[in-house]
Amino acid sequence: MTTPALLPLSGRRIPALSPGASSFPHHRATLRLSEKFILLLILSAFITLCFGAFFFLPDNSKHKRFDLGLEDVLIPHIDAPKMGKHAAGQVEAKEKLRKSRAELQAEIQTEKVRVVEELKKKEAGPRPLPPVPMPKVVGVSDGEPPEPAVKEKRDKIREMMKHAWDSYRQYGWGHNELKPLAKKGHTTNIFGNSQMGATIVDALDSLYIMGLHEEFKDGQEWIEQNLDFTGVNAEVSVFEVNIRFIGGLLAAYYLSGQEVFKLKAVQLAEKLLPAFNTPTGIPWAMVNLKSGVGRNWGWASAGSSILAEFGTLHMEFVHLTYLTGNPVYYQKVMHIRKLLAKMDRPNGLYPNYLNPRTGRWGQHHTSVGGLGDSFYEYLLKAWLMSDKTDTEARKTYDDAIEAIERHLIRKSNGGLTFIGEWKNGHLERKMGHLTCFAGGMFALGADGSPDDKAGHYLQLGAEIAHTCHESYDRTGNALLPASLLVFYKKNYFFIFYFF
Repeated sequence: MTTPALLPLSGRRIPALSPGASSFPHHRATLRLSEKFILLLILSAFITLCFGAFFFLPDNSKHKRFDLGLEDVLIPHIDAPKMGKHAAGQVEAKEKLRKSRAELQAEIQTEKVRVVEELKKKEAGPRPLPPVPMPKVVGVSDGEPPEPAVKEKRDKIREMMKHAWDSYRQYGWGHNELKPLAKKGHTTNIFGNSQMGATIVDALDSLYIMGLHEEFKDGQEWIEQNLDFTGVNAEVSVFEVNIRFIGGLLAAYYLSGQEVFKLKAVQLAEKLLPAFNTPTGIPWAMVNLKSGVGRNWGWASAGSSILAEFGTLHMEFVHLTYLTGNPVYYQKVMHIRKLLAKMDRPNGLYPNYLNPRTGRWGQHHTSVGGLGDSFYEYLLKAWLMSDKTDTEARKTYDDAIEAIERHLIRKSNGGLTFIGEWKNGHLERKMGHLTCFAGGMFALGADGSPDDKAGHYLQLGAEIAHTCHESYDRTGNALLPASLLVFYKKNYFFIFYFF
């Protein structure tokens, strides 16, 4: 089948070629337009290549900066030895060629043995952790209270705990959470949609303290047989996994002395470490347990990390270093503290958002409730956990509380004390539900307060607790909403807003 002609044969003009003649007509003195265009493209590409080489070839500065997206790596400049790497490689290759066949086979066999030994070590699991003295746990097995009223309340709480545990055991065992009305297991994205038994791990210390040892044993058996983070391809919240899994496992270990809890905590903590691979050392909010790739919540201001998340790692990570002898955990959280100490804070307040790439604050929003709460709690508890020797943590806490009291704490016309939120230089007279923990925090931190303010902070804590009690008591169903808005009008205290 022939291809149809584009022009009739009568319209074609094909110059005749004589034998030995040139393929190009002699009458062409200039290039065609298409040929000029092609040459111009080639010339443009060559010029672009020259400029690219000029601007992008490495220079001889003291440091060379490579932006890898997740982190900035500063590589110190080292003067090259007399023999360059390429020349050294050539010499090594020549030496290899001079060796006999038997020598090369021996080297290959040695390398094989080394690889096999490394694989055996990996299969054998992690190296055993060093033995450390177990701290004395106070208040776990002190017997029953002598007061009948206290004993009655205690028994009721234990009964409620057992009811919740038995329901989870029946309908959601192994799942992270239980949907009580649907009576089925549930997993949220903070645990990567993987069945990791979050409720089991998180409840262990409460079960033990309440004397529910059979239930505790069931949880321990599930963890021994099912909780394995090897190869888990799940993106999890660093904060939630730390406080619920690592914190829960460490608490269970200190209460029971069972090694399995310590080993599982360390195994998981190692998988959280890649979250700290940022230019500032401030960790990402989320990390993939398999790939180590991290990111922040999409809703966070300017891609920032959250104060209450990266500020709520200290206690668990310090204990990880104590139990393993590995300083990396302690170094990670101390780096966060030192970085925050160097930063300027608007009105002495800590904003809730910090960008892990730039080291700059995001939106200037400060709250003692959600997004900020446990940062202040962990400062105080770090001081207490150190037997009050971590004076740096205590001073940071005291300075933060002083700024909070000056700028955020107010009284309503009805005389109720509340803690507002600071946004872009203005006080919002809104108190979140999570802020109610601050009543207990002020009371706990009263001992050791500067300038003999122990009585003042005990009173302040009592006032905050009273405000929260009133906010429950004044609703129709005695349930507190997510936040409340305070008004300064006669006969009004606040209006509730559910989120």
